[in-house]
Amino acid sequence: MTVHDFDVVIVGGGLVGCSLACALAPSGLRIGLVDQPAGPTRGLAQDQRKLALAAASVRALGTLGVIKQLKTQPTAIRRIHVSRQGDLGAVRLEASEFGREDLGAVLLAGDLGAALQSSVAALPQNVRSVAGRATLLAGAQSVRSVRVDAEHGEEVWNSALLVAADGTASPLRTALGVSVETFDYEQTLIVTSLRASSAPDGTAYERFTDTGPCALLPMSGGRYGALCGVAANEADDVLQLNAVEYAEFFQKRFGWRAGRVLDVGERFAWPLRRVVASKVIAERAVLMGNAAQTIHPIGAQGFNLGLRDALSLADVLAEAVGDVGAMDVLADYEQRRREDREQTLAFSDGLARITRGSSFLHHVGRSVGLLAMSLDAGLRAQLAAGAMGYRGRVPRLAREPA
Repeated sequence: MTVHDFDVVIVGGGLVGCSLACALAPSGLRIGLVDQPAGPTRGLAQDQRKLALAAASVRALGTLGVIKQLKTQPTAIRRIHVSRQGDLGAVRLEASEFGREDLGAVLLAGDLGAALQSSVAALPQNVRSVAGRATLLAGAQSVRSVRVDAEHGEEVWNSALLVAADGTASPLRTALGVSVETFDYEQTLIVTSLRASSAPDGTAYERFTDTGPCALLPMSGGRYGALCGVAANEADDVLQLNAVEYAEFFQKRFGWRAGRVLDVGERFAWPLRRVVASKVIAERAVLMGNAAQTIHPIGAQGFNLGLRDALSLADVLAEAVGDVGAMDVLADYEQRRREDREQTLAFSDGLARITRGSSFLHHVGRSVGLLAMSLDAGLRAQLAAGAMGYRGRVPRLAREPA
């Protein structure tokens, strides 16, 4: 069996794992990236999710050269409109209010996946990427080892640091003995694209309802990315609606801010669960992305948070002297990620829960909050900073120029 020695092995070639490989490549470290072989319709480039990238994420991906690899450039978010069905008030964030041209951008996850795959393929020879299955092996204290079952045969990969970026179910997290806290929101997110009588003008809408959020995201080609949360026990019935019936269903849930819904595309569904690892570091190992935390998509925080995980680890390893898997190096990473991670987890979960309440007191409390935020420039600035990805210690590649 062939043995390869690396400084860092990344298990999981999704959006976060590929981003980490790109961020680490200039360091000169020996990087190994392994991901499960994709099926013909389930690969990274086939991901139909609509991603709202924070401004910090757009900047970082641009610096890494990923944005220029996209076949369709991201659509800018110039304003954000937040409201709740049955509540008074709304929050409007204008990029111009904060001296910016945009607050972020929207693109198809599959397009970003394809661009990341192209970027990884062009990385220098210090990065080795294969399709295969990785299994954790017992190893000495100075190394982590995985067996890689690839198409060309079995290999053993040794590394000073092992990164688990292998998704919500994360076999590697389980093998490392890291426990998780799970909460089922009992919702299903239905994702599609649609065309409305009012063409996208750079506004991203988030509309909360008793059974989950609805969102319209501006996209290229005059279409919107449309997301709709429904009760899990109703999801099958909603998915069986024909295109005209679903357009009417979405219209009733979302309202008329974008005009009449004219047509809708193919629909995809994802169950909504919160899965949070009890810790993000273990001996010579780091968890990141969905392996570290899978959160409610409310506020579009998930991938943005995972990308900041990757960028922060790249910063830490660039500054590390000697052993990149040493516990003091990993403790530095954990400390850098604590504020951003804790605040983002609290924000997404709290917003998901509080916006579902349908009592009179819930309506009054939310209405007061929406009205207060619409009038308070400081609160709007704080919300905008979070939406743009500027929480806690911002990774170097995501920072605005001085």
